[in-house]
Amino acid sequence: MKKVNFKSEGLNLVGNLYYPPNFQKDQQYPVIVCSGSWTTVKEQMGGLYAKRFSEKGFITLAFDFRNYGESEGFPRVWENPTMKIQDIQNAIAYLKKLPEVDANNTGVFGVCTGAMYALIAASEDPAIKAVATTASWLHDEEAVKLFYGGEAGVKKRKLAAQAAKKKYAETGEFTYIKTISTTDDIAAMFGEFDYYLNPNRGAISQWNANQFAVATWEDWLNLDPFPSAARLDKPLLMIHSNGCVLPAYTKKYFEAVPSKDKELIWVTTDVVSPMHQFAFYDQEKEVNLTVEKASAFFRRVLVE
Repeated sequence: MKKVNFKSEGLNLVGNLYYPPNFQKDQQYPVIVCSGSWTTVKEQMGGLYAKRFSEKGFITLAFDFRNYGESEGFPRVWENPTMKIQDIQNAIAYLKKLPEVDANNTGVFGVCTGAMYALIAASEDPAIKAVATTASWLHDEEAVKLFYGGEAGVKKRKLAAQAAKKKYAETGEFTYIKTISTTDDIAAMFGEFDYYLNPNRGAISQWNANQFAVATWEDWLNLDPFPSAARLDKPLLMIHSNGCVLPAYTKKYFEAVPSKDKELIWVTTDVVSPMHQFAFYDQEKEVNLTVEKASAFFRRVLVE
């Protein structure tokens, strides 16, 4: 693995580029860009999957999106879907120029919200040849009400975001809340979500648990990935379960994709939704299943 830098819309982004075992400089390899859940940095699930896919023979990249981690961008910890989709596309453009990368065989992979961004990026960018997801978070106007206090809660958050943007424009000061809390109910994530609370899992020093840009709410809650499904006419693999978040929405998206080369793998579980979601972030059983299925998929569509 080596640290790399590339530009996205004029800003410097920092990533970790992983190479396969027995890498040969005179050969070219297919490449996969890996993205994790919202608010995360490259050392979390994106990096975990990038490393594991590299062990299967791919060059892979996990990077910090703008406003996160080691990458440039302000305000910090602003979950802006438009920017993140652009960053994925610009990561692909950067990788295609590397001599060790097979520029004709590029894929994207996403976990949770990273899946949503990867799907939209792939639907827009002909340079992306294939996309795979696991435990995808796909929402629409109705779904966000289930997580954010119904219609009133969604409206309240959008108004707070608009006020935060106005304040920033007028004063240069940005408004933040906590990313996760078990006691503060206005935190972005409120509850006993072990992955984000446990330092042996996702609560690592590179990730910011105490700072979430309030402006995020408007961008996040207005996002609807479903129109992108009709444009996604390329190889697709989706892995999900009834215990993951919004299972009906993953099925709905999959069914709307016109590609003839698509597969939906449904994992059996007794875990109640949405708690199985977090197992796909770092638990060996779910990670190994995803890596085996997705690497076989990418090998077939990008290599063979």
